[in-house]
Amino acid sequence: MKLEDWSVSFDTAEGTVEAVRQVSLELFPGEVLAIVGESGCGKSVLCQSILKILPRTAKTSGRVLADSADISGYSEKEMKKLRGPFFAMLFQDPMTTLNPTIPIGKQIIEAIVKHHKVSQQEAKKRAVATLDLVGIDDPAHRLALQPHFFSGGMRQRCVLAIAMALEPKVLLADEPTTALDVTVQARTLDLLKEVKEKKGLSIIFISHDLGVVARIADRVAVMYAGKIVEIGKAEEIFYDPRHPYTWGLLASMPLVAIETGVFGGIAGLPPTLLNPPPGDAFAYRNQYALKIDYEEMPPMFKVSDTHYAATWLLDPRAPQVEVPIKLKRRESSV
Repeated sequence: MKLEDWSVSFDTAEGTVEAVRQVSLELFPGEVLAIVGESGCGKSVLCQSILKILPRTAKTSGRVLADSADISGYSEKEMKKLRGPFFAMLFQDPMTTLNPTIPIGKQIIEAIVKHHKVSQQEAKKRAVATLDLVGIDDPAHRLALQPHFFSGGMRQRCVLAIAMALEPKVLLADEPTTALDVTVQARTLDLLKEVKEKKGLSIIFISHDLGVVARIADRVAVMYAGKIVEIGKAEEIFYDPRHPYTWGLLASMPLVAIETGVFGGIAGLPPTLLNPPPGDAFAYRNQYALKIDYEEMPPMFKVSDTHYAATWLLDPRAPQVEVPIKLKRRESSV
């Protein structure tokens, strides 16, 4: 899957909100691409726009390529054929996906029958196998249970089962572990990795928690004010970050506070996207900002073949700035 100059805006009473601005990225087969950033930076809108599940006030431009086909202009009827068999989505709160009055098994079977046109008996067999795949014990018995019989972590597994029952190629996971406690969160991340390996799944994983991202991501895209400001392999983003915004995100991690004895963060608030500022949108919060940051948007500078960052500090004419965040490598880390 690939995005080319993808933008999303919303018409509001106050004006046009530019929620996603000219995002270009590629999701490779079998990888986990994490998109990180503060709340309101456009992560969820980006995912929802790919599936075309945004309000009618949304407008999009650019291209979305799925198996080389440009689906950006697809109708709702055409998108329904892709949702499930090609794309699946995992939301933050499983109860926004599950019907609380209908047994879990019936919800999985309904999706299978609708898209694969198989008998109820065959669909039930597949539902049992899918629940087993996501780690639900005694799946044949639990098909008949409503969602309220399950814990939060198990409900998220049930939602994943519905998604995986149609054997999609791409899973869009929108902060799927945020509402879970730490131990359940870890098990859910391990489950996603296990399912990815078994099914050859490609995953876009949305999160504001870099600690979670470090556990699962192959590559990381850092998003700010609707734009991708840095992208690279996970080890490049964590151990060789180049954008000041990435430095701020890393500085706010508890791990860094433990190592340095100082809890960092990012001063100020993100800009309104009703009228994004000229130049680099992060300039007004960036202690390393140059004069040009307030005037001209930086291009994506190449750090390596897999690592790019949109900051004027990478321009050969820029003054040298020592990276303030240096994480120690650990065998159990990224």
